[in-house]
Amino acid sequence: MAAELAAGAIPPEGQGDFFLCDIFGAIPKNDLASMEHPLFSLATRPDRRILNYQHNGAEITVTPSVKGLATIHDKDILIFCISQLMAALNAGRQVSRTLHLKAHDLLVATNRETSGDAYRRLRESFERLAGTRITTNIITGGQEVTSGFGLIESWEIVRKARGGRMVNVAVTLSEWLFRAVLSKSVLTLSRDYFRLRKPLERRIYELTRKHCGRQEGWTISVDTLLKKSGSASPRRVFRKMIRDMIEAQPLPDYAMEELPGDLIRFSQKHAVVAPAGGLEVGTAPVLKPETLERARSLMPGADVYALEAEWRAMWQRSGSPRLRQADGAFLGWVKKRAREA
Repeated sequence: MAAELAAGAIPPEGQGDFFLCDIFGAIPKNDLASMEHPLFSLATRPDRRILNYQHNGAEITVTPSVKGLATIHDKDILIFCISQLMAALNAGRQVSRTLHLKAHDLLVATNRETSGDAYRRLRESFERLAGTRITTNIITGGQEVTSGFGLIESWEIVRKARGGRMVNVAVTLSEWLFRAVLSKSVLTLSRDYFRLRKPLERRIYELTRKHCGRQEGWTISVDTLLKKSGSASPRRVFRKMIRDMIEAQPLPDYAMEELPGDLIRFSQKHAVVAPAGGLEVGTAPVLKPETLERARSLMPGADVYALEAEWRAMWQRSGSPRLRQADGAFLGWVKKRAREA
């Protein structure tokens, strides 16, 4: 967790009092640290346990407030904030640790209802995020440092509607999360992430996105997956839940299968190998790793995987034509985007 939390630098004070969340359709982003480590409760009722997690030298304690631990659904707020900040940074805009957002925009972006009850639940999410405290050992320069921080530093309702609903909200992110944004220690999520309603499905998707990424596959034991997920379920129940997921295949972009030896394998659903002589009509383009590196140099600071997804969508809208040189076509499109930026 050290690298994810220690990287980056806080801009000097006075570089803007707040950042206005006004970017429509920002690509969902999540920070690497909370994707790797189980910082959020998977419970659907108030969870007042103190969570202790140790893995590969990392030691993490998550302490709840009287409102309970922050849940993985509460995390939607952080994902929305990270997404807005990353979109702004990629556009060359100035950002701040304090964000002003419209509650309605947040609810819509995270695929939530916009009823009166939804605003009440949103307020409860802010309260749990502000109250949950994390203590972890961070190793820098050969020295182990124990540090404590919250998920968000503060929040306040700036304006309420006549009926009492929150309209505008100001939220100040913790320094550790803001550093993750500035150092771009984030990954792009599928927009369908917000359609996952079961907490375990969301957590398993996070882990798969972090570890599988663009690799062909990722294999993990049931015991390790249980530990990394942060699930409080007994092993027998957890295994049944995983098998139910294998049958339902709910994860965006990734397929699950059970292997001998108590192992679970995750793989990309639409991974294909480009045939010799170019791609046939309707065959999804496969880009070489060096092509993505080239794209990164053409548009410094841009999320190349988001660019790739946007290019693929454009290719599909155009009728999925045959591509003899998919890599060249992609880089040509990136160059055009760079000129227009």
